[in-house]
Amino acid sequence: MPLIPEEPQIHEKAQGPRATPASGRTAPTPRPVPGPRPAAPPRPGRPGPARPAAPAQRASRDTAAKPAPSGPAAAAPARSAPQIQLIPATPDGALDAAEEAVDLLLDSGRTPGDVLVVTTGEPHPWATHELSFGDAAYWAQHDAGDDVFYADAAAVDRAASRAVVVVALNGDEAAAATVLPLARSRAGTLLIVCGDPQRVNSVLGAGV
Repeated sequence: MPLIPEEPQIHEKAQGPRATPASGRTAPTPRPVPGPRPAAPPRPGRPGPARPAAPAQRASRDTAAKPAPSGPAAAAPARSAPQIQLIPATPDGALDAAEEAVDLLLDSGRTPGDVLVVTTGEPHPWATHELSFGDAAYWAQHDAGDDVFYADAAAVDRAASRAVVVVALNGDEAAAATVLPLARSRAGTLLIVCGDPQRVNSVLGAGV
């Protein structure tokens, strides 16, 4: 019987695009959130050692002075509104959230004198301690402008503007309607509010 030559076996190679690994993505930096945390070290002042200055001061928004327009119709430039950051927090956790926000600001390069912290409920312990030495001594530290300053709802209208204002809605819901607009007017570049988002939106407007 004649031999039939074996047909060569054809091995098909699967064709198609090769999978390429997806490029890595950098995870967004988490926003500070309230929660249990160890007791914060004492703020600069009489209770303990002063907080060291931040490594670098944030540059001013205006890098160069612009010549003022001439003529009778010349007007002062409008002040830009600060950016608003909302940190959801309960009244019990708002002060802790504000403390964490301040720590992050200083770690990122803000100088202590850039920051004003406002409370709507119980005053910050630093403010309570400093006020025990008298109103004049308390406001002298505010006027020096070289440290984080803490004010309650009744004092925010006397506080000067600072680059960053942090508001802790830690009580007295009615005070929020007055404090938040004042705090926004005092904030140069950034307003951080730690509290109930619905309450903040109802005062400052939706979309915050």
